[in-house]
Amino acid sequence: MNVALSNNKADGVVIKKHKKTFISDVKQNFYLYLLVFPGVLYFVIFQYLPMVGIIVAFQDFNVMKGLFKSEFVGLKNFEYFFTSKDWLVVTWNTVYLNILFLITGLFFSILIALVLSEISSRYFKKVTQSIAILPNFISWSLVSMFVFGLLSTDVGFINSVLKALGFIQEGQEINFYSNPNLWPGILVALKIWKGAGFGSVIYLAAIAGIDQDMYEAAKIDGASRMQCITKITLPQLKTTAVLLTLFGIGGIFYGDLGMIYTVVGDNPNLYDTTDVIDTYVFRMLRQLNDISMSAAIGFYQSLVGFVIVFIANYFVKKYDSDSAIF
Repeated sequence: MNVALSNNKADGVVIKKHKKTFISDVKQNFYLYLLVFPGVLYFVIFQYLPMVGIIVAFQDFNVMKGLFKSEFVGLKNFEYFFTSKDWLVVTWNTVYLNILFLITGLFFSILIALVLSEISSRYFKKVTQSIAILPNFISWSLVSMFVFGLLSTDVGFINSVLKALGFIQEGQEINFYSNPNLWPGILVALKIWKGAGFGSVIYLAAIAGIDQDMYEAAKIDGASRMQCITKITLPQLKTTAVLLTLFGIGGIFYGDLGMIYTVVGDNPNLYDTTDVIDTYVFRMLRQLNDISMSAAIGFYQSLVGFVIVFIANYFVKKYDSDSAIF
C-alpha cells in the first residue's frame, strides 16, 4: 500500500495511508490484467451479452420486429408449459437421470482413478488409461449406431446371443425400443462408458498431489494397500469430489440433448422415461416453431439450476467450508 510522510506538530512525522484505487492497481499489475483480459472478454461476449435474450421468454417474439420491438406478453409463455402434464414428466426425467449420471459418474470416476493409481507398471498404466479415456472422444452419433447394433430386435447382437444360447426363441426377442423402463439403465451405462474414464483424470491428478510420506508412514505402521486407500486416498479426494459434485448439481436441470436425442431420437414409446427438458424444448421448437415458449422453458431451467447451486453450496459450506465453491 502506498504511503506518504508529512510533518506532525506532536511527533514530527505522521504516516498517511492512501487508498489504492482500481486504476492504480491496473497500472501496477498491467501485464497480469492483460493476461486475464482475453478470458474476461470471452465470458462477456459469449456468456453475459446473450443473457439479454432472456426477454424473449416474456414476448410474443417476431423475427421481423426484432428483439426489442416484439409484443410483451408477460408470463403467457410459461402458462403453456406449466398447465400441461408434460412439465412434470420432463422435469422428473431430467432430475432423475442427472442424479443417476452424477452418482454413478462420481463413483466410477473415483474407482477408475484408484485402480489406475495402484498399477505399478508404467507402460500398462498408460495403455489402460488411454483405453479408459478413448470413449470420451467418440461422438454420440457413432455411439447411437453401436447401440442400435446391440439392441435392435431383428439383427441386434444381444438378441442374437440370447437366441444362440437358447434363452429366447424366435419371435421372443426383447424389443428395447418399445420398453421405456429399460432405458434409464441403458443411458446410465452409456454415460459411464463414455465419461467415467475421462472424469478420472481429475482424481488421478488429485491422487498424484497427495504427500507420499503419509503412505510410507502407513506402511511402516503395517497398513495394507486397502487400508491406505480407505484411510488416506479417499479422505484426500473428498474436497475434489464435493467440488465437482457441486458443479454437477448446477447442471442437474439440463439434460444431455446430444446423448438422449441422438440415441433415443423421436421415439414416443420411450418418452415416459427419456424425455427431458432439453429434448422437449428442441421438439417444441421444431414442431411448433415457437421461439418464445422454448426460451421460457430454458429460462425456467436456468433459474432453478441457479437456485439449486446456491442451496447446495450453502449446506456444503455449513459442514465443510473448504469444499464450497464460494
